[in-house]
Parts: sequence; structure tokens; C-alpha cells
Amino acid sequence: MKVRSGLIQMALKGDTSLAPEEITKIMTEAHIPYIEEAGEKGVQVLCMQEVFTQPYFCPSQDTKWYAAVEKIPEGPTTKLMQDYAKKFNMVIVVPIYEEEMTGVYYNTAAVIDADGKYLGKYRKSHIPQVAGFYEKFFFKPGNLGFPVF
Repeated sequence: MKVRSGLIQMALKGDTSLAPEEITKIMTEAHIPYIEEAGEKGVQVLCMQEVFTQPYFCPSQDTKWYAAVEKIPEGPTTKLMQDYAKKFNMVIVVPIYEEEMTGVYYNTAAVIDADGKYLGKYRKSHIPQVAGFYEKFFFKPGNLGFPVF
């Protein structure tokens, strides 16, 4: 059995001087034509890059990026991707900056089934501490293990 997969990775649209909410809107809109193209080409499993609605903000320790968090599954990006998954009968892996509760944030990928149903999520488990990158400033280590979808 063959499974047609697709990957979307793009540079930041706009710039980091914008508010995270503005960047989310711009980046989401920039992805939509590619999501639709993937669906029209029969992609069955589609993945986006890590925290696809934002720049890779970990070289900073700027707390403004905390405004980029969303709840999963009830957040707007997950809900929107559920609509596209259902429309195109396509599994979508949706990597976003997740807020479990105030002050508890994860680097998370929501997994949406081809019928638009939310299947679950994976929270990045290993948060590296590397010179010049402050992932631990933004993300807690995942606490859900390694789910299989």
C-alpha cells in the first residue's frame, strides 16, 4: 500500500517586530494554498514544520512569544486544520506552541485524522539546552510519552 505524504516548510512571512497574533494570521494564510494544493493532489498525510505559525523564536528570551500559545484541541489553529483534514480526507500533523494552562507551554504537534477528528497530540520530550538557543525558556519537556496514531 502506498501512502502519499506532503511536507510544508516555509520562511517567516512578515517579520519578528509584529505581534505573535499577527504572525499567526499571516503564517496560517500563507499555508492555506499549500494545504489546498496538497489536498487536490491526493496527499493522505500532511505535515508542517515545528511551530509553523511562528518564527523559530528560541534564539531569544523575549516573553512576547508567550502570546503565540494556543490550546489543543480547542484552539483556532487546530480547529481550522480539522476543517481542512475533513475537506480533503487528509491526516494533518499540526505543530504549534501549546498552552496547557497559564505558564505551562509545550512544543506540540496535534494530529488530525482524515475525517477531521482530533486524534491526540505529541509533546516534544527532549528540550535541548544549546548555546544561543533557549528552548527551555519557552517549552516544558513533554509529559505524554510517545503516542502512536
